[in-house]
Amino acid sequence: MNEVPEENYSPLWPEGDREPLPLVGDEREILTAYLDWHRETLALKCAGLDAEALNERAAPPSRLSLHGLVRHLAGAEQWWFELQFAGAEAPMINYSDAWPDQDFEDLSGSFDEALAVWRTQVERSRQIAAAASLDDTGVSRRTGEPVSLRRILVHMLAEYARHDGHADLLRERIDGRTGQ
Repeated sequence: MNEVPEENYSPLWPEGDREPLPLVGDEREILTAYLDWHRETLALKCAGLDAEALNERAAPPSRLSLHGLVRHLAGAEQWWFELQFAGAEAPMINYSDAWPDQDFEDLSGSFDEALAVWRTQVERSRQIAAAASLDDTGVSRRTGEPVSLRRILVHMLAEYARHDGHADLLRERIDGRTGQ
């Protein structure tokens, strides 16, 4: 584990620019607020690290890295909101059938580029979700069955919660920082 100077160490993460989570609200408000909170948690876990640390696979034998998680979640945003729900036709980012683990294995681009792609995909996802009803459906590319926006939001909450946990463990291995 890399040592952090005592004056720079904080056992808990600052809240950053995240809004407090709502205690009441309609279904859409609650789902989107929690999803946005988890999205920003990922960004906070990556904040303040250099390229070497962001690319570090800090929990061998796993290939997970913070850089790879950002690449993976950019692809997940695109897959669920843009390609399946909105029905867009576009090449998948950070994935191909020939190289399905490209998001975690190919860290050749800069983290800043990966973060910009992720932020762009998040904004597209927000726009797509804002323009639709929770009951509206897209088509699952795997099954051909309808998939509702509500189901996609719940799935993405689970996806981010799982990967935020991974990011927390990776960050703790890199410099000891933990927290929300």
